Amino acid sequence: MNQQIYDLQRAMRARREAALKRGVIAVLDIGTSKVVCLVLQFVPEEVGEGAETRTVLRQGAFRVIGAAITRSRGISFGEITSMDECERAVRTAVQGAQKMANLRLDHVLVSFSGGKPRSYGVTGEVAVANGAVAETDIGHVLAACDYPDYGDDRDPIHAMPVNFCLDQRSGLTNPRGQIGNQLEVDMHLVTVGSTPMRNILHCIRRCDLELAGLISTPYASALASLVEDEQELGAACIDIGAGISGISLFVRKQMIYTDSIRMGGSHITSDISQGLQISMQDAERLKTMHGGLIATGIDDRDMIELPSALGDWDHNRRQISRSELIGVMRPRVEEILEGVRARLDASGFEHLPSQQIVLTGGTAQIPGMDTVASHILGRQCRIGKPLRVQGLPQSASGTAFSAPVGLAIHVSEPHDECWDFELPADRQGARKVVRALRWFKENW
Repeated sequence: MNQQIYDLQRAMRARREAALKRGVIAVLDIGTSKVVCLVLQFVPEEVGEGAETRTVLRQGAFRVIGAAITRSRGISFGEITSMDECERAVRTAVQGAQKMANLRLDHVLVSFSGGKPRSYGVTGEVAVANGAVAETDIGHVLAACDYPDYGDDRDPIHAMPVNFCLDQRSGLTNPRGQIGNQLEVDMHLVTVGSTPMRNILHCIRRCDLELAGLISTPYASALASLVEDEQELGAACIDIGAGISGISLFVRKQMIYTDSIRMGGSHITSDISQGLQISMQDAERLKTMHGGLIATGIDDRDMIELPSALGDWDHNRRQISRSELIGVMRPRVEEILEGVRARLDASGFEHLPSQQIVLTGGTAQIPGMDTVASHILGRQCRIGKPLRVQGLPQSASGTAFSAPVGLAIHVSEPHDECWDFELPADRQGARKVVRALRWFKENW
């Protein structure tokens, strides 16, 4: 694994721990349509004794004391296209949240939806040194993994151990302290494009903030939208945002696959704008107020006034039926869902014990989305709103806010990742790639 990225991730973890001890941290969702900043306040608990003392947070043991939303600028497909515009949008959101919380922010966790994420399943195996599994043994087995040769233009964003095996006993999530001789690990590695990710890091530095973590948006959205049984038995979370539709698969409370499609709600808005010859702003308002995906008899008679490009209501009045609007929107939604189905088929989703599909993200709010998705994906789908969080404004409780809420949940209960452990410098993994889920299908 790239030592520079490993050191960067370790440094971000250290900043997060420092922020937790101070009791305040911010989360920032930089999306294609909006930038959301939440300020979290919590009281951490100290567990363990002496050198083993750790700072932990119980899920939900925090409250939102500041929240701000602003329109995205300089962002396309979850990636920065104009650094100055993006910096202004981030500063606006952060300053609004600071003002509401009445304090200054230093550390921030950021979600990242761009970079074309790719998933790999990697494995490693070592002998246990002293009979009982210690932190050093876990570091050794993670370093012994067969890391893929993902190229110089990509960087790891997540490296999550999802399954440990001790002397042929599989299904262990935490082998610490258990007696055994041979320790194996299955790890989920997620990589993204280096340039888009480093642009985000640079933007955060320009805003005078310390980055305390970078989280994949599909992962954050799933944490907020999937209930405990879905995370345990197997589910897919489809986060249909404005520019990107993110996919994440969970089983046994671990994310085992992620991918994305570079299409979303802004493409539907563009279709409306071009099809009806109205501005993008008017098309977005039309989609939000009158949009839908399933036409009924009454929709043929439900007429909608189209805004005039010249603002002359007397001479340029146009009307369409709601059925016609649905006819413009549905083909693009079907195209997005067909892309999702192709990704799910490639991931091995059908091998999970349960195959629940949860739709979230702002575009999931379009009426009829769950029905159309169930038809195209061939499985039962539901719309997933984020879990309730103490102090979260009512206006930020819809599906469009799954990612920032998921970031908050991740702060309160982070998952172990490779950079939480000291890796021995003399252990270099072989350059062998194993696609995600192959090992899951064979071994679990």
